[in-house]
Amino acid sequence: MGFCEHCEGQRFDRAQVLRQLRQTRARLRDEGTACTADEALQLAIKSVRALEIPHLEPVDDWMEETTDDQVVH
Repeated sequence: MGFCEHCEGQRFDRAQVLRQLRQTRARLRDEGTACTADEALQLAIKSVRALEIPHLEPVDDWMEETTDDQVVH
């Protein structure tokens, strides 16, 4: 079983965002900078916005493919 290109892209994007958030958290800890929750969230949002995440449109004809593999969408 596999994932359609759109869903596979979303899984990859989610992994990128989580990795970026973890790096931001580690950076804040390492710097030892005291900040408010609002400031921490602003830094997290800024770091995620800096990612280059393409937008993939779902393809309607993916269901028309005839393969033995199941595709999850």
